[in-house]
Amino acid sequence: MMRGLARREVIAQTELRIVVIGSSGPSQFLLTNYILGREEFTKDVCSIAGCRKNVGELAGRQVAVVNAPNLYDEELSKSKMREELRRTKCLSSPGPHAILIAFDLEKISPNDIQTPKLVMKYFGESVLNYAMVLLAYDGHLGGAALNDRIMKTDWHLRELIEQCNCCYHIFSKNWRNRSKDRELLQKLERMIGAMGGRCYTSSAYRKAEESVRKEEKKLMKKRAPETERAWRELEKQYQGEELRWQMDAYNSSVGAEIRAKAELDNSWLRTSLAMGFVLGFAAGATMGMVVGSVEGLAGMAVGGTVGGAVGGAAGSAVQSAIEHLDERVGPHANNFNSAFMNRFFRTPRV
Repeated sequence: MMRGLARREVIAQTELRIVVIGSSGPSQFLLTNYILGREEFTKDVCSIAGCRKNVGELAGRQVAVVNAPNLYDEELSKSKMREELRRTKCLSSPGPHAILIAFDLEKISPNDIQTPKLVMKYFGESVLNYAMVLLAYDGHLGGAALNDRIMKTDWHLRELIEQCNCCYHIFSKNWRNRSKDRELLQKLERMIGAMGGRCYTSSAYRKAEESVRKEEKKLMKKRAPETERAWRELEKQYQGEELRWQMDAYNSSVGAEIRAKAELDNSWLRTSLAMGFVLGFAAGATMGMVVGSVEGLAGMAVGGTVGGAVGGAAGSAVQSAIEHLDERVGPHANNFNSAFMNRFFRTPRV
């Protein structure tokens, strides 16, 4: 009994890492707004070109929410989808505590039933043990009548939810409606507790975490001279307990900043970008040679060279994302890149 209570206490203290996935439409972005209690995405957002991470609170509990691209987004190529899902894993490493799959209750289609299988394909076979279906709804039904519709009347919904161990929650499209946020948190904590309080992991997540940690070490080493100067300045200003307090706050702040950068740019992600360049060059060169063949051997040589250059440029264009890392977080003051300072660094006590 005491062991179970201790486990629940640990779960309640840990920041929840949540990956939010949608099949199509704005549901997953409405869900992110609902979890964070603020508008990170406007109502007209139905897809994002790259995954994003935001931090905040759900019913007083610290959460980190990672939005993956919609799985049926036709504007994303297969290679871009794979790249962004890999980045999603880095942003939620060492693994998410929950995978939330969002739908609009009024727009469930037979195609949506396949979404959990896609999640398994991209994240691993056992991931559905950590999955919950989230249904956006602002209709007139409520209570038992709404639950009966979900589990007894609509077979599409029932089959969808059964794939996620019958774990589901209904949320309002209006993020200002906080009437069920504590209920959602309790459901998440129960689901996590049933898995022993552990986050989901897989071989891909282990690769992601290993790469992130290696990048952290590199950045920490590069940052060492600046860090040592800051320590010396703190030693001049504070003594005793106050000095330890300030040093801990500074170290936590720097550690959070470096972790954020490592999650956004590391060797595992760069390998994906390099592969995109190679495939783009190969495809471009092939196409160039085919077109150039009408002009003979000389045309094939020129066409292959030009086509390869163009294809390589297209394949490596995603590299520019590294130069715009701030676009991976929301514009709100509480987004991930600014939150680490507010969250870890404290002003001196008076």
